[in-house]
Amino acid sequence: MRRTRAFAAAAVAAAFFLSGCGLSSGDDAGAGGSNDPINGEVKGDITFATLALKPTFDDYINGLIEKFEAQHPGTNVTWVDLPFQGAQEKITNDAQAGTLPDVVNLNPNFAQKLEKQGVFVDMETNAADVKDSFVPGAWDAFKVPGQAGSYGLPWYLTSEITMYNKDLFAQAGMPGAAPPKTIDELLTQAEKISTAGKGRFYGWHPALENTFVPNLAKLGVPLLNDDASKWTFNTPEAVQYVTRLRDLYASKAIAPDWLTQDHAKETEAYSAGRVALFPSGPNFLKVVGQNAPAVAKATGVAPQIASADGTTNMSVMGLLVPKKSKNPATALEFAKFVSNAENQLAFAKIVTILPSTSDSLKDPYFTQVDAADPTAQARRISAEQIAKAQNLTPVQWDDRTKALVIGKVQLAVKGDLDPKAALDQAVDEANKLLAR
Repeated sequence: MRRTRAFAAAAVAAAFFLSGCGLSSGDDAGAGGSNDPINGEVKGDITFATLALKPTFDDYINGLIEKFEAQHPGTNVTWVDLPFQGAQEKITNDAQAGTLPDVVNLNPNFAQKLEKQGVFVDMETNAADVKDSFVPGAWDAFKVPGQAGSYGLPWYLTSEITMYNKDLFAQAGMPGAAPPKTIDELLTQAEKISTAGKGRFYGWHPALENTFVPNLAKLGVPLLNDDASKWTFNTPEAVQYVTRLRDLYASKAIAPDWLTQDHAKETEAYSAGRVALFPSGPNFLKVVGQNAPAVAKATGVAPQIASADGTTNMSVMGLLVPKKSKNPATALEFAKFVSNAENQLAFAKIVTILPSTSDSLKDPYFTQVDAADPTAQARRISAEQIAKAQNLTPVQWDDRTKALVIGKVQLAVKGDLDPKAALDQAVDEANKLLAR
């Protein structure tokens, strides 16, 4: 359970590890390096940097390093682990100085800000031999809009499922009802359950900071234009969604204090038996089990609420090799080794994550599970839906943009601002930030 809690915290932090500052544009100290294919002998020293994996995964990572060094005599891998606090500042400074570790563990949200500056090697050119081994959406997560190439090897993934309290469904007059499959069904069920709950329990906690953008994407709303230079989410479909949220709030189908709360408070509300539907990562099933055994016993699991064509959302962590690595051939080989199907499957068996390699997802660990075990079922469901998953949150959705947009949406949901006006203002102000 210590490992589950540690990784749950790390996964959430990773998913929202965004840069508050960017590299300067143009040819700076961090952007140099050749675009030529990497050649050379696999030998010598490299440094491998991860985010918040020590000490929980010391045995696994050290085991990987020992195995790699045994397969490649003459290599030496030094592992450094960065705490999340201060990590983005250190990575940005190291990138500008050209002193990044040889293999860096980042998520697309932060990596793309550096990728646009030409900091990392192109994996389309240098790792074409392993490209087809990865889930397509995970590989695509490290592409830069309007720019050729892909700049990271996908490592581990997380993808939410839908947890639901069967006891609350029954109390709402919906015994045996299937949980929602679409956003429209989610809002309809949320209203019905909340009406039955009469303030004792509710259908859904909106957790706007975490759900607003992915839900718009699932509704087919184009969040950005084709070259990602402008936000475009003020569409009629988005207005309709915000209007439905406003109507739910006005009818007391959303608890008043939930409008400004995030996923952590959503988890608390579900664990307290106050909300029937809980879209979240499978790792939180164990968190609920520890904090609220009775709620966990009543919990059913179902696929993630998806778009009309079945697209689901996922968070991605990857491995990137800086162009200025002093030993790029060894760094690239090590990144391929860490992210191969065998090693990813081994990692997934010790913590609640998903591998980004298609062959790993075909393993019986994901396909042949106990039907009576919700945790095992959650693992199977999340693995099955990864084939059509994408990283639906654009990297441009940084903390400043999020605060600005969610602030406008909250005003609209409370009835203090017209939904269309709120989205128009949000897009206009967000584009001013993006233009900077």
